[in-house]
Amino acid sequence: MNHTVKHVNFPGRLVIVGFGSIGQGVLPLLLRHIGIKPDRVTVVTAEDRGYEEAASYGVEFRQVALTRDNLEAELAPLLGRGDFLLNLSVDVSSLALIELAWTHGALYLDTCIEPWAGGYTDTSLTPSQRSNYALREAALALRRRHPDGPTAVVTHGANPGLVSHFVKRALLDVARDTGLSTDVPRDREGWARLAMELGVKAVHIAERDTQRASYPKSPGEFVNTWSIDGFVGEGSQPAELGWGTHEKALPADGRRHEFGGDAAIYLMRPGASTRVRSWTPLEGPYHGFLITHGESISIADYLTRREGGAVAYRPTVHYAYHPCDDAVLSLHELAGKAWTLQPSTRLMMEEIETGIDELGVLLMGHAKGAYWYGSQLSVEEARRLAPHNNATSLQVTAAVLAGMIWAIENPSRGIVEPDEIDHARVLEIAAPYLGKLVGAYSDWTPLWNRGTLFPEDVDTADPWQFRNFRVV
Repeated sequence: MNHTVKHVNFPGRLVIVGFGSIGQGVLPLLLRHIGIKPDRVTVVTAEDRGYEEAASYGVEFRQVALTRDNLEAELAPLLGRGDFLLNLSVDVSSLALIELAWTHGALYLDTCIEPWAGGYTDTSLTPSQRSNYALREAALALRRRHPDGPTAVVTHGANPGLVSHFVKRALLDVARDTGLSTDVPRDREGWARLAMELGVKAVHIAERDTQRASYPKSPGEFVNTWSIDGFVGEGSQPAELGWGTHEKALPADGRRHEFGGDAAIYLMRPGASTRVRSWTPLEGPYHGFLITHGESISIADYLTRREGGAVAYRPTVHYAYHPCDDAVLSLHELAGKAWTLQPSTRLMMEEIETGIDELGVLLMGHAKGAYWYGSQLSVEEARRLAPHNNATSLQVTAAVLAGMIWAIENPSRGIVEPDEIDHARVLEIAAPYLGKLVGAYSDWTPLWNRGTLFPEDVDTADPWQFRNFRVV
């Protein structure tokens, strides 16, 4: 693909709320591919970070922290029918922004469902009430109240977002390779039936980031290859996972939510202190963090098969994230300080010397064991493909670009999740920015090499039980 091709010609105005690494990284892609002029783009952000980058493209930059009190006054003059509100912020309510966009007839996209500032760690709320499950249920309730209207794509970054499309591609690959004849499903019932017929029991969003900088993390510093505020916020939430029908027992610290669709559970501990076993093609076996993410819930819900009103099938779905090594050290230090953020933070970008972000989905339990499908993108290639990006950010910005184009092409769908979007169209747009798209089978299970040093209490009858994945 020519990286200057215009997928659509967008005549409206674009408002970008938040301008951290993802905002700065996606701006040049949008100028390339949606036919918008810089003088029709406005950045609204709480920090001065990114001012020079916005100015270099001729984009208006407004530094203002959005709150409940000033949201309407600050954004309403910038939005009208057919415009686009791109939410890449933290600490600004996604639901408030969606309603604002709808009021003014504008399209909308975000990369996660954000609460107002403090919502992730508000101790007046129960762990269930401050979970991603609860945030998603609130978005679904808003959709029920307003079933029509301008398209609002929620949770469409790399993950959540891109990985939902990887799941569909992986299901089709496994069907082909196991001899299961199938057409491409047309709806959620068809995709759930396909996953059930294949025997998929567990799905990991399996990611290993090996990017490293020219100088290491310092004591008292939190380092990461993408948003520090975003990572610390979600890492401080309860660990969450879609809960499969094959699971024999709820974890001792597992809890069900007392409301909503019941597709997921949560653990009474933060995701940044919960580790699980997983596998990627280049890394092999590894320990990752079970960080809560919206896709753990939406994928599990989307692939739920009901018969006679009862749930007949659902896979267990969760994130298994091994961030860059300096971020692992940062998390270790953060936990030791009782989850109080370090006084210094650093978003790694230009100082990254080498490394890749290997991001994909690992489907397990089918006839061929385990199948990983995803993106292997090096920082060197990311820099060749787009300015202001590292390997991690480009996987996100490519998905933002694809989701926005889909919304522009489908402008009247109301609130939609990634699982409800045409996966082939999204991958067609995003693929040129994702490095190698790889599918790989493995005979790995979470029982691999277990008990060689110390005896462990594992379920050998069904290796795909969550208790086998969890590191205790």
